Amino acid sequence: MFKTYSIIAFITLFFVNFAFYASAQYHPRTFSLRDSSTYITDEKKHLVIQLEHESGGVLAGNERAKESLHDAYYNAFNLKIGWQTKRGGNIYHQLFNYPIYGFGLYSSTFGLAHVGNPYAVYGFVAVPIRPRINSKWGFNYRISLGLSGRFNPYDEDENPFNLLIGTKNNVYIDFGGQVNYQLSRHFQFGLGLAFHHFSNGALRLPNTGINLLPLTAAVTYIPSSKPFDFRKEYVGPNPKEDELHFNYAFGFKQLDRANPKKYFKSTLGIFWSRFLGYKWRLGVGGNVFYSASGNDALIAGEKAGTFGALFSGGPAFYIDHLLTSRLYLNGNIGYYLHKNEFNIENKPMFLRIGARYNVYKDLFAGVSIKAHAGKADFIEWTAGYTLDLRKKK
Repeated sequence: MFKTYSIIAFITLFFVNFAFYASAQYHPRTFSLRDSSTYITDEKKHLVIQLEHESGGVLAGNERAKESLHDAYYNAFNLKIGWQTKRGGNIYHQLFNYPIYGFGLYSSTFGLAHVGNPYAVYGFVAVPIRPRINSKWGFNYRISLGLSGRFNPYDEDENPFNLLIGTKNNVYIDFGGQVNYQLSRHFQFGLGLAFHHFSNGALRLPNTGINLLPLTAAVTYIPSSKPFDFRKEYVGPNPKEDELHFNYAFGFKQLDRANPKKYFKSTLGIFWSRFLGYKWRLGVGGNVFYSASGNDALIAGEKAGTFGALFSGGPAFYIDHLLTSRLYLNGNIGYYLHKNEFNIENKPMFLRIGARYNVYKDLFAGVSIKAHAGKADFIEWTAGYTLDLRKKK
């Protein structure tokens, strides 16, 4: 498994390089400037259907992965159905050049019975990169998040060869880039590169995880023959400035493969952030973590039941990448002022990446993975509230 730092670095570079320069159609449906002003699509969102094949790219970064994935050859198919956002809606649709939102079904094989033939169901957003009117070429990047199943998990007696995954069902994370060539008004052919990660967030060990970097080939079908009007209107400065975020999260973690018990964990957090334009929020704050394993004398020893055994935490940087006014990716890079080695808090820093959604006004919910260097700590199911500080001025 890649070290989590490497994954975070990959994700960070991915966002920084593409998010600021995202300004193209997922598929080029405007054929000229004259077409753009004369033939405008109706107000309904355009349907996009894509069948994608991917192969190769098995990443075996440690001895467990090399042993478990020896002789593996990866193949998979993705069926994606999406709708391109329209003009006049959410301002973020324009800022991201009318991206496509949708859902997909993934099915794969590694050619190894002890790994299984995983599938996944996920939601995705495909963001265009730099439009070129009158060009048949189009570029995009995508972000996907979902749940996978049909892994053959590790079992000491029945399946000892899978040293990577301890559960049938796991989190599915996907990042990818694609270049498309327009064959006709209805069809495109595309090539790309993807990164997949499967993990259960240490809900059950082992959780080394599986990482893939496959090449992809895709055929895209667009039922509508009308070109898409992607003209933009002026967008003024973001009126929002400072905000406070309060959140609570919970989850479960197995600490040792020999001990099947899962311990309750939770997080309290408060962060201040400031908008940088519309797409980014940066800030600082802190987290306090509770771990029920601190009550177990077999785990915490003489410290069991003490405040120091039950709680840990420290300050953290706050990062949001806003995809819409309600949906955003959230991350933290934190430093422990107090940590407990018996909880596998064995690194000075902690990391977090996840997705959040404003379900009602300023109330949000989401899911994220908290990690220490190369190992996931636990999956956090999060709820919270955002306070707009403008109202207090």
